[in-house]
Amino acid sequence: MKIGIIGQGYVGLTISVFAGQYFQVIGYDRNIKIVEQLNRGISHIEGVRSDALKDLIKAGRFHATDSTSELSDIDLVVIAVPTPLTENRQPDLSFIEAACKTIGENVTKPVLVINESTSFPGTLRNFIKPVIEKYSTSKLEHLYAISPERVDPGRGDFNQKNTPRLYAGLTPEASKKTRDFYSMFCDELVEVSSPEVAEAAKLFENTFRQVNIALVNEFAQIAHSLGISVYEALDAANTKPYGFMKFSPSAGVGGHCIPIDPTYLAAVAEEHGAPATFIRRANEVNLEMSKYVVDRVQSDNGGNLQGRSVLVVGVAYKPNVADVRETAAELVMKHLRDRGAVVSWHDEVVGSWHGEISAPLSGADIAVVITKHDCVNEWDILASAPYVFDTTGKVAGAIGL
Repeated sequence: MKIGIIGQGYVGLTISVFAGQYFQVIGYDRNIKIVEQLNRGISHIEGVRSDALKDLIKAGRFHATDSTSELSDIDLVVIAVPTPLTENRQPDLSFIEAACKTIGENVTKPVLVINESTSFPGTLRNFIKPVIEKYSTSKLEHLYAISPERVDPGRGDFNQKNTPRLYAGLTPEASKKTRDFYSMFCDELVEVSSPEVAEAAKLFENTFRQVNIALVNEFAQIAHSLGISVYEALDAANTKPYGFMKFSPSAGVGGHCIPIDPTYLAAVAEEHGAPATFIRRANEVNLEMSKYVVDRVQSDNGGNLQGRSVLVVGVAYKPNVADVRETAAELVMKHLRDRGAVVSWHDEVVGSWHGEISAPLSGADIAVVITKHDCVNEWDILASAPYVFDTTGKVAGAIGL
């Protein structure tokens, strides 16, 4: 059985490696550099080991390509492409549309199409299926299903095998074939009544986190105004053995899911005349945290950052990964530069970003910790500048949220 997986990023490559243990996988990506790198057995993401990739290549069970013609005789295709926001922070389905066009124009026999890309309820039924049919030259009758991705970059305890997987097809046959596929490398599969339920569940998972992170970020501001430690208050609340789940404050939210998925849910809610008050406000609170952090730093430094050298420590969106998608560090750096600060950043895990390279962890007037990787010593952070503001709660002795 030959599987085509469109998109070889965090989701697509992860699925490629797990599926490649049982099927022949063709990993399609439009980025030729990624394709060439993968075919040399070099993984570009956390969670996928290069040696595992090389083993699959050697066994003839994985091949990356940027040629759409290689998808012509696949038996099953997985869509695993980004679903970002537009400049106006509205849902952007252009990558899904491009994937559908690729399937419609190149697949030459009926296949099962599974969407793993996160999007609003109705995407599979009302967008993916019609777009593929629109571009299909031979009017093939494909099967369609959804199984939203659950990939957490850099996480070691949960992976594709032991993370429960939701799925639903547009038809019973599509659901059965979807289960047959994922059951080869997933321990627990949870069928829901419709693709819309699966799509909504995925959005709500991350909306839940967005809203609670916004709540704790707002609480951090309240705690500071009251002159108490937000971290001590949270630890105290966390002693309650029921009815409480601890979230920690930060400079904002990052990654591909939490800053984006709630907007997809809010957009479809408002389209159907339902309120999305908490969701929209949570988005605002988390986006505004970067300004609050810089306000605090500026206030602590004489109310003026003009010409001051500021080192941002950690630009990845979470510890111990090189992923900078939607990182809060970007907004913090923008606010700093808008106020005249001379900004550099230190993150050896990321290495290079936006044409810049990681600066030494020393010699700044001000250091602002956005992400604390395990490989970075907190004493080195404290020695990097006479004033250190820590948004993570992990650098003892620094000024904090």
